[in-house]
Formats: sequence, structure tokens, C-alpha cells
Amino acid sequence: MSNVGVSANRLEIMQIAKAVAEEKAIDRAIVIEAMQEAIEKAAKSRYGQEHDIRAIIDHETGEQSLWRIQTVVDPEEIEDPAQQISLADAKKIDASLELGDEIKEELPPFDFGRVAAQTAKQVIMQKVRDAERQRQFDEYKDREGEIINGIVKRVEYGHVIVDLGRAEGIIRRNDGIPRENFQPNDRVRAYLYKVSREIKGPQIFLSRAHPDFMVKLFAAEVPEVYEGVIEIRSCARDAGSRAKIGVISNDSSIDPVGACVGMRGARVQAVVGELSGEKIDIIPWNYDDATFIVNALQPAEVSKVVLDEDEHRVEVVVADEQFPLAIGRRGQNVRLASQLTGWQIDLVTESDDSERYQIDFQRRTELFMTALDADETLAQLLASEGFEAVEDIAYIGAEDFMQIEGFDEEVAEEIQERAREYLEKLAAEQNAKRLELGVEDGVMELDGMSPGFAVKLGENDVKTVEDVAGLVPDDLTGWRENNKEGKPVWQEGILKKGEMRKDDAQLFIMKARVIAGWIEPEALEQLEAEMAAEAASEEQTDLTEEERALLALGELGKATSDDSETPAEDSIDVSDEDILAELEGLDLDEDLLMEGGDDAAEPQ
Repeated sequence: MSNVGVSANRLEIMQIAKAVAEEKAIDRAIVIEAMQEAIEKAAKSRYGQEHDIRAIIDHETGEQSLWRIQTVVDPEEIEDPAQQISLADAKKIDASLELGDEIKEELPPFDFGRVAAQTAKQVIMQKVRDAERQRQFDEYKDREGEIINGIVKRVEYGHVIVDLGRAEGIIRRNDGIPRENFQPNDRVRAYLYKVSREIKGPQIFLSRAHPDFMVKLFAAEVPEVYEGVIEIRSCARDAGSRAKIGVISNDSSIDPVGACVGMRGARVQAVVGELSGEKIDIIPWNYDDATFIVNALQPAEVSKVVLDEDEHRVEVVVADEQFPLAIGRRGQNVRLASQLTGWQIDLVTESDDSERYQIDFQRRTELFMTALDADETLAQLLASEGFEAVEDIAYIGAEDFMQIEGFDEEVAEEIQERAREYLEKLAAEQNAKRLELGVEDGVMELDGMSPGFAVKLGENDVKTVEDVAGLVPDDLTGWRENNKEGKPVWQEGILKKGEMRKDDAQLFIMKARVIAGWIEPEALEQLEAEMAAEAASEEQTDLTEEERALLALGELGKATSDDSETPAEDSIDVSDEDILAELEGLDLDEDLLMEGGDDAAEPQ
């Protein structure tokens, strides 16, 4: 039986540590520490597990030493005599020792038995393996979001195992491009999107179907994208079939679509070739959501767009013959457009939209005939002028009413008087019903409350201010909830969809909580301030190009007047009227097109 001694050749130990460190690409100190731990474990099995034994290997010379450590403690605090010694006994060994000091006793070299040698080997291998896994994790964790090159090692059940050199990555079946087959030793490029720490080592997840893989490929092929002159704001992919990307240029002299396409399509074709022939639509990104949605649905032509910002949904009306083109094969075009823009898109044909309008028009006509005791012709005229409810007629300015053809002051006053009488009668009926339902008068004192609103609250068993305070905004406005098939379905709240915005519902409930004494008024004031700031920010971002130009000119004039109170002799006095006159005569859209602005870019 061969024995391994703790006094093994020092040079041989250092050579082994160096070889293992280079092979596993880890620090040599980690290997030496693993050897120390293995020797300590073997020594404890020889001298007893209760002892505190420490092995030390000099990192430069390889010299080894083995020590037993005891800590000096108060006699009453001794818990483990093998690792602790009283102060009195310690003074017999060395009079200079104090509480907390350590006594080191050097142990003689010993021979490893077969079992001890095998145990030491396992300890060293485990330590080295852990260090190697940590090195792999640290190396690739910082490379998330990069394109990685590797060689296919094997394919297992559709999952591609990729040799990355010092580690292995995996392209799972759903992260690969459909109908793309790899063979061992094939070179492959993929996007590193996740590195997770697992018991068996770090798992490196690669993808060729990830949208950011296409973005990185364009950054490699298009210098303007790499330098940040052109930004790819969004990307949507149906891997292996079709993709859409939204691009915008930070330099008005550079066409973002043309730059991504390249001369004779060279740049985009390089990306298409890497993605196994995946077709790519390059869409000009726009700050205006409606314009961007219209662009994203190309090649279909859009007739009308209606945005619902609360629900982040958009209704798009297209001609009947354009409907199949807008949907795309198996809904691909509208699905990719929805992913690209971040809006839920509902497609409607012009015939369906017209039919829906006719139904709504007939409903409003019948409402006005009943409420105003008017004939069908007058009711249809009011409906065609855009009046949605009797309240719109009752409280509109008389001068606005008289702008309708055929209406004079007498007719306007008569119609408005009838509308007010109808609303008063309706309010009395609803107030009686409110009392019948048991809705307290305190509820009626809330801001924005009406008899009709109170009736709806009563029908949903909300009868006191405390009941209102206990609501959440979704209870009033409604919400979307996934059905059994996983599709979002609208759930009606106390109010019909669109009758109240979520922000207004939140403010309404917060006011009720203040009255109920649940919160302090300062919390309501803070919420109102936050909402006002958010509304101001949205108004700023919703400015058109003409409004931005007017704002810029106004700020420029203000800055000039601040710099000097008296104008210089060569300065020109430009009034607001002059600025407006110049803007009205300026075709900003055409000028933007001449400069190569975003609106000029046509999707390829």
C-alpha cells in the first residue's frame, strides 16, 4: 500500500498547484488553500475531530507545517477543552499569554492512509470544481447582453449545447430559430441573455430568437447604430419568419431606414442571412403613438386610429380590402405591430365601423327625441353635430348653439330649456331611487357626485362614505382579467367603461378617505400635486412639431430680452404676431422631409 506524507516534496506540490490552476483557469492560491483544507481534514481524522488543526503551505516555497490551536479563556468559560485552555494553564506554558491569545503546538508529519488520501483528493477536487464554477459565473455574468460565438458540441432533444471555450452554453428549443438544424462542430452565434447560478455549475442561456439578438446584429453591421447616431427603439420578432424594428435618427441629415438597409440592401441582407432568411420590416419610429402605430401596420393602409390611453389600447380602422393585409398571415402583422408599439391593437373594418356609428347615431337620435320632445329631423341634426348626451345640450354656450345652421337665439333657448327640464326630472327620479336604496346624504356631498352616480353605487351596496373610502379605482372603472384561455377580458366596474379615468377614480376615493378620517389631508394634497406634475409632463411630450418650433422661438426671444434690457442697434424686434405669421406660412412637414427627418423614412 502506497502512502502519501504531509512532508511530500515541496517543489512537487507547487508544480501540481500551478498545473491545476492553469488547466482550470483559476488562481493558484485557491488550489493551495484546497490542499491545506485536505491536509487539515486528514489530520483531524488522525488526531481527533475535536481539535482545531490548521495546515499552512507557503505559497512561495511550498514549505508545509501543521499546528494545533488552543484559545486562552477564563476557566469558567471553557466549553471545549480540546480547543480552549484556562489562563492559569496557559501561563505555565508562556507567562506572556493573556485572555484571547492562541497557543500553537506544531504537530509532527504523518503518513496518509489509503482512505485518508482518497478523502483528501475528493476535498481538493471539490474545492477546485467550486472555484472553476465561480470563475465561469463571474466571467459570463458580466457578458449578459452580448453576442457569443461558440461551436456546437451536441444536440439533445432539440436543445443545442454550445462549447464556449471555458464553459458550455445552451440554446433551448424555444430559444432557437424554427427549422434551423445544427450539427456537431458547426459554428454558431447567439445572444447571451441569462446566467444563473445552479448547484451543478452556472447555466449560460443563449438565444437566437431573442429580439435583442437582432438589435445587436444591426449594431455590428450598421456603424451609425453602433455609434448611437441611429437608435433602435423597439424590436418584435416571429423568429425565422418575420420581424419589425422601429428606428429613429438623432441626426436629421441621416435617414435611419436607409442607413439600416444599406447600399443595395447589403446591411440588412447580412442580418437576414444570419437569421436564416427572416424577413425584416424597418419602421420609422415616431414620438406620436398614433403615427408610429400606422407605420408599424404597413404595408396595410390605415383609415382611422382611436387611442384609449387608460387601457393602452388602440382601435385601428382599415378598408375592408385592407383588412387581410393588416391582419397578416395567422395574425402575424398585427401581432408584431402590437409588440413593436407596446399597444394592444384592435382592428376594425370600415363597414363594421360605419355600422357601429349608425347604431350609436340612432340611439342618440331616439334619446334626443324623448328628452327634448323633438321630431326626428331635429334630433338627427343634433346627433350629427356631435352631441353625445342631453347634458351637452343643456350646458353648452348659447353662442355655440347658434352656430348650427337654422338655429337662432329663440330656438337655442327653447331646446336648452327642455334639456334642463329633462335633467331636473331625471335627477329627481334618481334621487328618489337613491333614498330607496339607502344611500346616505353624506355620499352626495362628495366632489363629482350626481344622483345617477349615487344610484349606481347603491345598486352595488355602496351606501356610506366609509363604503366609498373602502373602494379601489378598479371597482369604479373596471379592469381586465384573463379568462380560462389566457386572453384578457374586460370586467365591468360600477361605472361603464370610459365614464371615469383611473386617476379621477383614485382622487375621488382619496377624498372620501379624508372625509372618513382614514388619511390626513396632506396625503391628498401630495397626490394632487403628483397628478398635476404628471399631466404637465404628458402635455409637454404631446407637443406637435409646430408647437415645439413655436415654443423654441418663444424661449429664444425670452432669452434675448433677458440678456439686455435695451435692444442693440442691429437687433430686430420680432413680436409674437410676426412669429405666428411666419409659422403659418412655413410648411414644417416639407422642411422636415427635405432634412431627412423621421417622417420621410419609408419602411422597407
